[in-house]
Amino acid sequence: MQLYRPPLPPLLSSPTNWIFSTLGILRGFTTTVPSTRRLFSTLDDMTTPPSPGNGGSGTTISKRKAADKPISPPPVKRKAQSAISKGAVASFFTPTSQKPKDRTVWTERGGGVDGQDSSPATLLVGRFEPEAEEQDRRKRRKVAAFDLDSTLIVTSSGKKFGNDPADWKWWDASVPTRLRTLYMEEGYRVVIISNQAGLTLHPDPNAKGPKNAGKAKVANFKQKCAAVLAQLNIPTSVYAATARDNYRKPRAGMWKVLCDDYGIPEDEVDLQNSVFVGDAGGRTARVVGDGVTAKDFSCSDRNFAHNVGVAYKTPEEFFLDEPPRDFTREFDLAMHPYDEGKEKEGEEVLFEKTNGRDVVLFCGPPGAGKSTFYWNNLKPLGYERVNQDTLKTRAKCFKVAADFLDDGCSIVVDNTNPDPEGRKEWVEFARKHDVPIRCVWFKIPKALCEHNDTVRALNKSLNPEARSALPPLAFNGYFSRLREPTVTEGFQHVLPIEFKFRGTKEEYAIWAQYWS
Repeated sequence: MQLYRPPLPPLLSSPTNWIFSTLGILRGFTTTVPSTRRLFSTLDDMTTPPSPGNGGSGTTISKRKAADKPISPPPVKRKAQSAISKGAVASFFTPTSQKPKDRTVWTERGGGVDGQDSSPATLLVGRFEPEAEEQDRRKRRKVAAFDLDSTLIVTSSGKKFGNDPADWKWWDASVPTRLRTLYMEEGYRVVIISNQAGLTLHPDPNAKGPKNAGKAKVANFKQKCAAVLAQLNIPTSVYAATARDNYRKPRAGMWKVLCDDYGIPEDEVDLQNSVFVGDAGGRTARVVGDGVTAKDFSCSDRNFAHNVGVAYKTPEEFFLDEPPRDFTREFDLAMHPYDEGKEKEGEEVLFEKTNGRDVVLFCGPPGAGKSTFYWNNLKPLGYERVNQDTLKTRAKCFKVAADFLDDGCSIVVDNTNPDPEGRKEWVEFARKHDVPIRCVWFKIPKALCEHNDTVRALNKSLNPEARSALPPLAFNGYFSRLREPTVTEGFQHVLPIEFKFRGTKEEYAIWAQYWS
């Protein structure tokens, strides 16, 4: 049986003629499908020879001029791209028995303020042991601890933060060799200590947003760290603080955990020869040639080294032997030494009762020590306390204050009261009840207040009212509204109070660390 092959039309000199010639061949086949008949009917209209009266040439198909160009550009084929890497695909199809064993073991630690309650874990720990590591019987008492980002590694893409676990490279080519030398030749315990506030180990089930987004971030971080530790190939651990609790630098929580993990009592660590290396050193900006080297975003790494009692180095100083740069601290503990003589002499008199009945209005930022000042100095004099944090509304504060005055008591208004408008209400209140009003003004810098607030929130022994840490907005809001109180507002007098630590030596040992 032979197939019928109709002859090709003669007009094959151009792509357009070829298309219509092919359509002509297809018309040679009989069709009864209505849609197909409509198609060829349309094609008939397109290929009908124009009549001479209309200026046509009488050819079967009207030809385009040679200079005519297509109306639309030809379609571009786009290559389909997948978010899955070739390495991930290859790993998926590799039998488990043939995959390299992951030498990093991950655990989670602690929760809550003291790390001893049932709160969700916030410290992520990855411990790496090389495959061919011999039993190390030495008790390594020298610790070389390093920050991770911008100290040991940076993004290979140049982005500030990398989302891809493979987006990293060594901060400098000398880094891995230097760390191996510390461990293998100099007898150091090498560890990584990093703040990772972008990670959440146990998301709030009631939080809005994608439920698996947090898990993906943690998985990517683990994958990146595992690759970093594998390239180092020495016994080491990475500690990642994911919350703003006692584990977060500059607080010493991670240091305590690593000492426990490696069986080194804190008082047996060779602090004199140990070191912490990190990029957050409080360095000031400087001009270099035609450019400017930016200042450090914080001083948390330098402050962490201070808290644990070891030397501090920047990456440039440690790996490149560059000279130290100038640095500054917004809050410096050196400006607040402990006064040994106060315990022997007794506390100085800071406030005296000069009226039979009066109102004392506090003006001061959160964390200035207003409540402590009341308990230590005014409560013993018989003053009753009115506080909006406990009473919740301003109206209730005025009612309770009036009740105290009606009972013959003097009162302390223990609120921030930064602006004249708010203070005016209390001046008028005192005038209405025919009692004098005095003002105690706490002249405390913002950085010191933030320090006090964090110390209080993270140490139960110094937090009798169980207050939580305040957000930065609370401090910024106060100082943006602050207007210095004066007697012209109607006060009998204004008593300024400068900050000075007043407490026991044991309390000072807690206070005199960097907490924020």
